[in-house]
Amino acid sequence: MTASPIVKTFFDRPTGSLQYVFHDPETMKGAIVDPVWNYYPESASTTTKCADEILAYVKEQGIDIVWILDTHPHADHFSAAPYLAEKLGAPRAIGTKVRDVQKLWQKLYNLPADFPTDGSQWDRLFEEGEEFMVGTIPVRVLFSPGHTLASITYVAGDAAFVHDTLMHPESGTSRADFPGGSSEVLWNSIREILDLPGETRLFVGHDYPEEGGAPKDAATVAEHRAHNKHVRDGISKDAFIAERDKRDATLTLPDRMLAALQVNIRGGRAPEPESDGYSYLKIPMNKFDPR
Repeated sequence: MTASPIVKTFFDRPTGSLQYVFHDPETMKGAIVDPVWNYYPESASTTTKCADEILAYVKEQGIDIVWILDTHPHADHFSAAPYLAEKLGAPRAIGTKVRDVQKLWQKLYNLPADFPTDGSQWDRLFEEGEEFMVGTIPVRVLFSPGHTLASITYVAGDAAFVHDTLMHPESGTSRADFPGGSSEVLWNSIREILDLPGETRLFVGHDYPEEGGAPKDAATVAEHRAHNKHVRDGISKDAFIAERDKRDATLTLPDRMLAALQVNIRGGRAPEPESDGYSYLKIPMNKFDPR
């Protein structure tokens, strides 16, 4: 019988970000996936509102967090992994391809040559196909690039955390036009995800409900194969690429992207404080076209 973790969803409405805590009900060991460190671009200020909600839930349920997991360096929110690691004493992990994203954005931000691009900002870098345990639940790592070079999926028993690959079936898939992204590579990643057993619950990275509406966080592989507007069975690779590229050409860049990536390639840490004790974000001008 396939292990079935209990999954709790947390939603950050300003960025549409879905965060997860999953745990093994037998041992009460658990993991946190893609936690948000709240950033307010109008004031360049941060809070730990989302992360503190996760901490309260973990404490209330008596969950022993053994991993804090990033699926990729996000373009729309800061990672709260370091904050939660400090509070919970759990290691942080991401896929080994994060090094490629660091090198890419080191150039885009014109960071110093000695900026570390070896992934050392995390405690563990997972390889393709690697497995680890959360209690009695085996977790397998799938490399699933396309949205970014470094994107990975965590398959935990009958639950898979598929980040920014799929959206809810009625919304289709995630964009593939960020630096290092590719609609063709995204298609290949999604087809591997959709080869998982039909009952597997796929927990997505984002939803954008109307004000006051609840987010849609998960659908099964079978539901995606039957109903996903971009990748349901019967839609060809060429048709997907054409539709995805057409759609991406109309999208503006996330308003937090140029702030978020320089924090997230540092593993969720702000740049080192300057002489006045404050950190400063570096925003490249005219490296991206207006849309």
